[in-house]
Amino acid sequence: MTRKKVKLAYITNDSARKATFKKRKKGLMKKVSELSTLCGIDACAILYSPYDSQPEVWPSPLGVQRVLAHFKKMPEMEQSKKMVNQESFLRQRIAKGNEQLKKQRKDNREKEITQVMYQSLTGKGLQNLNIVDLNDLGWMIDQNLKEIHKRIESLNKEAQSQAAAAAAAAAGQLIKTGGKAQEEKPAFDSMDAIQRQQWFVDLVNPNEQMGFAGDDMMLPFGDNNHNALWPNGFFP
Repeated sequence: MTRKKVKLAYITNDSARKATFKKRKKGLMKKVSELSTLCGIDACAILYSPYDSQPEVWPSPLGVQRVLAHFKKMPEMEQSKKMVNQESFLRQRIAKGNEQLKKQRKDNREKEITQVMYQSLTGKGLQNLNIVDLNDLGWMIDQNLKEIHKRIESLNKEAQSQAAAAAAAAAGQLIKTGGKAQEEKPAFDSMDAIQRQQWFVDLVNPNEQMGFAGDDMMLPFGDNNHNALWPNGFFP
């Protein structure tokens, strides 16, 4: 079972108040001792109560005097820098609660106006809205439009960068391919020169195995009988 939340108010019942004091005092002393031991700091506690004639101190009267003497040696500005009393503590808590409440109201208002905006997109009228609601709705629409424009600009920049990268890659590939073609071009030129030279040699010194005699062509193999060049199965 979860512990019941204790109401922070003065306990009017004497016996219940005394029992609570003893229990809380023991817990407070234990926490101070743990804080000093775990963190290695100088700490002390002094408790006055109507139930004891003498105040209860921790860790000892000498330890308390040592910590208080160290505290009094500090400048007054440093002494009161983080010092709070009951009134200042409550004021800090109230200010913090007000800030949280203000933030929560703002969040709730934005959610409410956002819901109204979505409902208007479905065709619901705006006749029941007052001037404050309409102003808030206009502000919310402007904010959404700004976000949409930012997103569009971001997508356009991304698309342009991708297109530029693709164009640069294509240009690099084209230059690379053109360089290879230029490198291979002299090889083709040398082959053409060799072929022209061979043609000139054949023209000056015709091969005895090939010649022209009228309309009859002598082939470099076989005899003049064309039927002897292929099997009779193809040319009977």
